[in-house]
Amino acid sequence: MFILTTISDLIQISPQDFQKPSGEAIEDNINTKYANKVIQKIGVCICMYDLLKASEGLIGHGTGIVNVNVEFRLVVFRPFKGEIILGKISSSSSQGIKVRLDFFDEITVPAHLLFEGSRFDHNEQVWIWTSDGAELYFDKNEIVHFRVESEDWNDQSPVAPSERGAAAAMERKSPYAIQASMAQSGLGPVAWW
Repeated sequence: MFILTTISDLIQISPQDFQKPSGEAIEDNINTKYANKVIQKIGVCICMYDLLKASEGLIGHGTGIVNVNVEFRLVVFRPFKGEIILGKISSSSSQGIKVRLDFFDEITVPAHLLFEGSRFDHNEQVWIWTSDGAELYFDKNEIVHFRVESEDWNDQSPVAPSERGAAAAMERKSPYAIQASMAQSGLGPVAWW
């Protein structure tokens, strides 16, 4: 679910960070730049793990900002296909179920990846699985096990001002989303098993 990835970058340390020890100032600036951000085809950055290399700082002319070339490792959230994860149901619709983790909420379980015999109750806005005559509910805020089936990456490139009118009409997609399933024994609400 979590991986370490090595990144090289130029980090800028502003004069107000000069009172901090250099390692702490570098770590704070790396976390500010990367934490809770998606790097395409890598995953969701959580925080800096360790600093591998740092160059001598070069002071920018006229700004007082110190530029430091660094190499560091980040803790990144990127589950592998087939991984079983524990999450919580955040909402349900006729298209499927949205699941969230404490730090990530772009997980969707489409209707066709639920147990066979599952149906959506429009009045209660909940999915129901009928098994051996018993009705089992996928209730909101229920803790569930789900299996990662695929990842969806969407480019978040800036839109030119001349194209913003058409782009505003389009729905902007999340840069990283996970499609999951709950159609095998042991998956679905923890209370069932």
